[in-house]
Amino acid sequence: MAAITVRNLPDETHRALKARAAAHGRSTEAEVRAILTAAVDSPDRVRLGSALAAIGAAVGGLELDRDLEPAPEPLDLS
Repeated sequence: MAAITVRNLPDETHRALKARAAAHGRSTEAEVRAILTAAVDSPDRVRLGSALAAIGAAVGGLELDRDLEPAPEPLDLS
């Protein structure tokens, strides 16, 4: 897992995080993880696949010319 360091966090913010963690019965580190996870896992967040599908729909889709013929038999080197 990744690790981050937050520098220059105001003392009041740190105290508030510690109090919030205690209220939830977890460590300050676990509380910060929960806050960060909730911030980025919002149900309103647009996922990458959805964003790409929307872009494709906005430009009228994508038509690929694919050769649907079966591939030739591989060369027998025996």
